[in-house]
Amino acid sequence: MERKLFTALQGEYAETLNDALSKQGFRRSQNVLYRPSCSDCSACLSARIRVADFTPTKSQRRTLRRNEDLIRKATSPWATEDQYGLFRAYLDQRHADGGMADMDIFEFAAMVEETPIRSRVIEYATAPQDGYVKGDLTAVCLTDVLDDGLSMVYSFYEPAEARRSLGTYVILDHINIAREAGLPYVYLGYWVPGSPKMGYKANFEALEIYKGGQWQDIGDPATHEAETHPLSVDPIAEQVARINLPDTLPTKG
Repeated sequence: MERKLFTALQGEYAETLNDALSKQGFRRSQNVLYRPSCSDCSACLSARIRVADFTPTKSQRRTLRRNEDLIRKATSPWATEDQYGLFRAYLDQRHADGGMADMDIFEFAAMVEETPIRSRVIEYATAPQDGYVKGDLTAVCLTDVLDDGLSMVYSFYEPAEARRSLGTYVILDHINIAREAGLPYVYLGYWVPGSPKMGYKANFEALEIYKGGQWQDIGDPATHEAETHPLSVDPIAEQVARINLPDTLPTKG
């Protein structure tokens, strides 16, 4: 049985709260921040890349070269039919039995547009050619801008373009964006030891995981096992005390 600790993300101090709790392993979904809080399992570990220490592997450099034809465009968080069409193709091929498989266009729009913080939609498309005004949309990432990095909330891409390794490419490009912006981290979401679907995250150098109430270098991924849940090590009260919010918050209504 899955269990999560969550809090509403709204109001004047939404960005401050999001920045603070993201540094403690939380993730955003629309106007909610959450972190796994299962009583008997701590397999989900928040992961981030240290931008300054990252060096691409030979394979990752080849991925960058294979996608040199893609054009990046950053927009405000606004959903489009093209995005949803790509999203559906991605889900149908990669996650047909997942929790998002039945998401309709209205739910997709809510996922993209309902954000109380600074978010961007990063689109990747092939260059226009043969008289067409725009190229083909190839990959999309909903990205939050934190005070210490970029948080990749959700990404999806053209499943027919397997040779491009688009999932890896989008992460590599976000590392470049963060480096250009002087941001120290790229947050990747949760890494689960031993999970084939999550294994790609451990392929990036300078990867850190949030474990035992602190960020630490991942080391050898094969050595990680689920122990006590992080909340038993790092109490909630202690976490809340670290959040630098004003002494008095405005009340609603």
